[in-house]
Amino acid sequence: MSNLTSKERVMNVFNDLPIDRPPVCNPTNVASVELMDLVDSYFPEAHRNPELNARLASTGYTELGYDCITPYFSIIQESSALGCEMQWEQKDNWPTVRMTNPIWKNSSDVHIPSNFLDHQDTKVILDSIKEIKSEFKEDVAIVGKTMGPWTLAYHVFGVEPFLIGTVDDPKETMKCLHKLKEITILFGKAQIEAGADILTLPDHATGDLVSAEYYRKFLLEMHQELKEELPVPIILHICGNTIDRMPYIAETGLAAFHFDSKNDPQEAMDTVNGGIKLVGNINNPVTLYSKKPEDVRKEVYTALDAGVQMIAPECAIPLKTKLENLLAIPKAIEDWVAEHGLH
Repeated sequence: MSNLTSKERVMNVFNDLPIDRPPVCNPTNVASVELMDLVDSYFPEAHRNPELNARLASTGYTELGYDCITPYFSIIQESSALGCEMQWEQKDNWPTVRMTNPIWKNSSDVHIPSNFLDHQDTKVILDSIKEIKSEFKEDVAIVGKTMGPWTLAYHVFGVEPFLIGTVDDPKETMKCLHKLKEITILFGKAQIEAGADILTLPDHATGDLVSAEYYRKFLLEMHQELKEELPVPIILHICGNTIDRMPYIAETGLAAFHFDSKNDPQEAMDTVNGGIKLVGNINNPVTLYSKKPEDVRKEVYTALDAGVQMIAPECAIPLKTKLENLLAIPKAIEDWVAEHGLH
């Protein structure tokens, strides 16, 4: 048991097999300015160059001691390949899709360019995964990421036009989502073929924008379909307060749900009631960014006490997060196991 590799530790959780300690499995991004400086790999180039991407992503394992490597730092690689206008920013900021001029207006516009997987901004992820797999073999879990249809819809149609459409013409919205789902599947399968062991599925039907009923109506069945199409454990990621939709999320058949610090760990565990594993939910903007390691430790203990199966920051970390706070996560897990044992 004490000789488990990081990959074994993570995959054993998904397969309900024994573990030596709960893994740190970050489904989103733990790149930071300090880590960029450490390995001389910076945004925006690290988003677009496979060697720099792999080098920066690998620090999650080599420098932080986390149990996975997650090489897709943002949420915009597919959107760039689809033709959205991009703003790549610099080392201390995130790239974004410029949504003032959406590329599509309705479902008949949705199509996958013939060079989609060969575009620089999708190919970089595939090549990075191959490079990471070649270097680390089976030592560490590689987490790919493929945007869900709801997130893609925000980027290609614009948030406001898309959300208005969900009210004005829900049938057309479903057509859009089903066509966009094919992009999710295509890119997900390509990452699995490249060597990804797990996929994160960000699909931002957040409580700040849509109701739990919207999740049930538009996405529950679609996420069940994605589970059937993509033959690796899938970690769904939705930001914000999601307690109200967690009963539906637990019905998806997906392997895990990556949840936000706006949700109490014990309430979340009680709500999913064993229907899906949870990953999370250490607070980013306050605790990791501006507090001290002992504050991080308290949040890790709270999640572990509740029975959360995998520990991680709640979302992509602020880029100026201090390394000492990121390193406090695995240290707190080790201390908790020494004090409590596994249960």
